[in-house]
Amino acid sequence: MIKAVIFDLDGTLLNTLLDLKESTNYALRKFGYPERTLEEIRYFVGNGVRKLIERAVPENCENIEECLTVFKEHYEKNMYNNTACYNSIEMILRELRASGAKIGVVSNKFDLAVKELCEKYFSELIDVAIGQGGEILPKPSPFGVFKAMQELGVDKKSVIYVGDSEVDVETSKNADIPCIGVTWGFRGRAYLQGADFIIDNPCDIISICKNFQ
Repeated sequence: MIKAVIFDLDGTLLNTLLDLKESTNYALRKFGYPERTLEEIRYFVGNGVRKLIERAVPENCENIEECLTVFKEHYEKNMYNNTACYNSIEMILRELRASGAKIGVVSNKFDLAVKELCEKYFSELIDVAIGQGGEILPKPSPFGVFKAMQELGVDKKSVIYVGDSEVDVETSKNADIPCIGVTWGFRGRAYLQGADFIIDNPCDIISICKNFQ
């Protein structure tokens, strides 16, 4: 029986891609670097914002940390400009809560942004929101998932993980929990091989959780 569902954030619950692109290009412009397209950013994200900046800057860049700082400062002020919840997601979260399931979020986005975005878009629907920083190792390390499970009071036998990328599939494998891969996010079906389920419709999350043995 599924007692808790742990979600990735970017590309799974929220479409944050355009705001990530705008903040990345703002930082790149500050240092005179070429800007990146939306499709390039789509494949740069997934491993945390430091890795995003490492992938976006020119090869052999020597001021990655400064560029990352500019990115974070801009993103913190502009992360709501274009970001939106994917269709039906809020309804799915409400149905999960109504069924008695607890809900967690584990993201490679920096922790402050994860908590603020979850509070703004989902408020009382999220029980635990964990981002990268401090002792939290980035996915595909299972550390954040294990911490979320501990805070939710559930074990591996009663939790399922939902994400949109190969990083999420690998994270679930490392945590030894089942994974639902979603195709509406930043990667698509080809990157979700190895997930226990691959779905195109958010409503399928409900049926999978109800019927999971």
